[in-house]
Amino acid sequence: MRINISTSITDIDPAAWDALDHGGSPFLRHSFLSALETSGCIGRRTGWQSAPVTLFDEHGLAAAAPAYVKAHSMGEFVFDQHWAQAYGQHGLPYYPKLLLGVPFTPATGARLLVRPDLDASETRARLIRAVREFAESQAFSSVHALFVDPDSRAAFAAADWLERHDVQFHWHNRGYRDFEHYLQGFTAEKRKKAHRERRRVAEEGVSFETLLGTQLDRGAIDEIYDLQRDTFHRHGHEPYLTRAFFQALPAIAGDALVVKRARRHGEPVAASVMFRGRDVLYGRYWGARENLHSLHFETCYHQGVDYCIEHGIALFDPGVQGEHKVNRGFVPATTWSMHWIVDSRFRAAIANALRHEGPHVDAYAREVEMHVPYRDARRAARSK
Repeated sequence: MRINISTSITDIDPAAWDALDHGGSPFLRHSFLSALETSGCIGRRTGWQSAPVTLFDEHGLAAAAPAYVKAHSMGEFVFDQHWAQAYGQHGLPYYPKLLLGVPFTPATGARLLVRPDLDASETRARLIRAVREFAESQAFSSVHALFVDPDSRAAFAAADWLERHDVQFHWHNRGYRDFEHYLQGFTAEKRKKAHRERRRVAEEGVSFETLLGTQLDRGAIDEIYDLQRDTFHRHGHEPYLTRAFFQALPAIAGDALVVKRARRHGEPVAASVMFRGRDVLYGRYWGARENLHSLHFETCYHQGVDYCIEHGIALFDPGVQGEHKVNRGFVPATTWSMHWIVDSRFRAAIANALRHEGPHVDAYAREVEMHVPYRDARRAARSK
C-alpha cells in the first residue's frame, strides 16, 4: 500500500473517507473534521496542524488515521503536561508531537479507519507502522492516540504501544419506559433529590424544546453559540470553537445534531448541544444566560436522559470530568489512550509511571461505584 501524509483533510475525497469504517461516530465524518479546519478552530496559529495519515491501494483509499501535529497539549483531555516537563528538565523538546483523535472531543471512537472490504487487523497494523514512520521521520517526540475504541486499542497494544486509562461517567439505558421508571431504581434519598432538581427548574418558569439540526436556522445557531461563548468567558476561558464552526453544524451534522433549548418566560436562557451516533448520545457543548438553581443538571443531564429513553438510545456519554454526574445516574466508565514514545529512555520511565498510575485510577472508579444512586449497584459494589 502507498502511504500519504496530507496537510489538510480537505485534500482527501469526502466520499472515500466516509466509506471507511468509523463505527458510526459523528465526529469522524469528513464534514465534521473539515469544518474544524475551514472554520479556523485548528490550523498553524492554533497549535493544531492537520496531518491525516492515509494508505492507498489499487482501489483507492484503504485506511486513514485522523492525525494532528501538536505544539502544546491543550484541548486533548488526556493530560501529559508532566511528561513535557520531564523532557524539558532534560533539555529535550517534547513538542511537536503527533496526536490521533478528534480535536476538542473526548469521545471514544475509532482511530484507525479501515475500508470494510479489507482485512481489518492487518490493515490497522500497516497503518500503525505508517504513523510511526511519519513520526520518526519528522523527529516528533511521541504519538498519542486518544479515547480509542476496543479495536484500535487492541491493534496499538499488539504493536507494543503504552496503555493509559482514565474514568468518565456514562449513563446506560436499561429499557426504561420513561424518566419515572428510571428513577425507580434509585435509593429513596437520591430519587427525592432528582425530583427536587427538576421541580426547581420548572418552578423558575423554564421549559425545554428539542431541536434537530435541520430545524436550526442562522439566528438559532448564533443564539446557541453566544450562550456557550459567554459561559466560557464567565469561567475565564476562551472557547475552542468558532462561530463559523457552529454555523456549519446544521449542514454537516443534519439530524445527528440534537439541541435542548431552555426558555424562561419565552426567552432563551440555556442550551445543550448533543450529537447522535450509533446507539450513543454525546453531550458536547453547553451555555446559559442565567445561573438558575439546577439548570445545568437539567439541561445537560436530565434532558439528555429523557431523550435517550424516548428514542431507545443505549448510552449517554456527556463528556469528561464531573463527579456531580454520579448523583444523576451516571456510572464510571473506563477510557483508553495509547502512546508511542520514540526515546527508549523516556518510554521506560513513562511506562513505569503508568504502572503506578493505573491502580490509583482503578481504586478511584471503585470508590465512585460505592456512591452511585442505584440500589442494586450499591449493594454489588459493597459486596466486592
